[in-house]
Amino acid sequence: MLSVFTISLGFGIVLPSLPFMIERLLGSAGSAAQVSHATGLLTGFYTLSLFLFASPWGRLSDHFGRRSILLIGLLGFSATMMTFAFIEGLRAIYAERFVSGMFAAAVTPVALATIGDLAATEAVRARRLTFVSLAGIGGFLLGPMLGVFVTRGASILFPDLGGMGPLGIPLVGIALLALVAALAMALTVPKTTVGDFGQQNKVVISRPAKRLVLRLLALSFIVSVGIGVFEVGLALRGKQELGLSQYQIATMFTECSLVMLVVQSVVFSPWIRPETTRWLIAPAFAILAAGIFLVPHAPTFLLMLTVIGAVAASAGVLSPILTFWISSKAGKAQGAQLGKQTAAASLGAAFGSAAGGLLFDVSWLPDASFAIAAALSLVAVLLSLHLPKLLVDHIARQKTEPPSASSPRSRHSAVPG
Repeated sequence: MLSVFTISLGFGIVLPSLPFMIERLLGSAGSAAQVSHATGLLTGFYTLSLFLFASPWGRLSDHFGRRSILLIGLLGFSATMMTFAFIEGLRAIYAERFVSGMFAAAVTPVALATIGDLAATEAVRARRLTFVSLAGIGGFLLGPMLGVFVTRGASILFPDLGGMGPLGIPLVGIALLALVAALAMALTVPKTTVGDFGQQNKVVISRPAKRLVLRLLALSFIVSVGIGVFEVGLALRGKQELGLSQYQIATMFTECSLVMLVVQSVVFSPWIRPETTRWLIAPAFAILAAGIFLVPHAPTFLLMLTVIGAVAASAGVLSPILTFWISSKAGKAQGAQLGKQTAAASLGAAFGSAAGGLLFDVSWLPDASFAIAAALSLVAVLLSLHLPKLLVDHIARQKTEPPSASSPRSRHSAVPG
């Protein structure tokens, strides 16, 4: 939870300040279109790196243990955030965002895989995966407002910071927190969490199960497209169209995180069975589609907050539900399967972030990025209609079918149970 919190806090601190940072670096020669394009591309670079490296890091953690990969990710993330504090060139920021995403990709899926390894029941798995998700939301909840307050305070108290601008203060703090998380990881996480990593632990997945997982991965991709468009479009629209301050933009992101925190706490509470969450997928996508479509049509700050609540509630429900169902089918290959899920989500976020910036001010197609994300969410509604029945049928097959001849249980266990 601390590791995922740290990664999310770092992302949350940077995101609302990116348009202002880019505007400062470009100077008077920079146009509003250049600022929006660079904001989308920088956010997209980070999430694209997550997509490229999440699955390889997950597979490595299956073979070499969770702790070593988590330590590499946290130490590398600390180094990149410390470097970011002193960067003054736009090209260097592109490189930093990519490398930072590479190390962040070693943390979130492997932390989730560690939970999957140690869960004794599906209810425990659902609650603990939610705890990690809530830690990530908590980091993003604190990040935007903390970044704005610390940056403003640093600019007043330390007007001359040399090569490190006011944003450098919170970035250095994130780098130090990542070192603390790495130390805690080294002291508390067992060196090996998944047993033997040999051929006998490979999971044989049936063709129906593969198709089911692919559908869940596609849905994870669509959720993240919507979130990526929403996050970048929110920052840009707040600054360029509504004329909001950094505090107001940070307030919108804070509200988003608070709503996600509440809905996840309710949906994955001990009073709701994890199996029933499958019924929420299609309705949540319908709400997500409507909310994203309405974002560019909210004329005031108050109405914008209302639409943000609807988008945040639906996205906050969907992400942990999809993670839970993928983890429940991963067997001993938690790292590989959750790495794929993180990769799919990151690719969607990269696509959504880039589209949110590049298509923000296209005159011939107003609100193009929001329309694309809303249309994809409607496609997800159609993909989700029969999903509750498919998930139940798959659970029933798992309970009634005998172990296959190639499964670890049939080869190595002669005693029932």
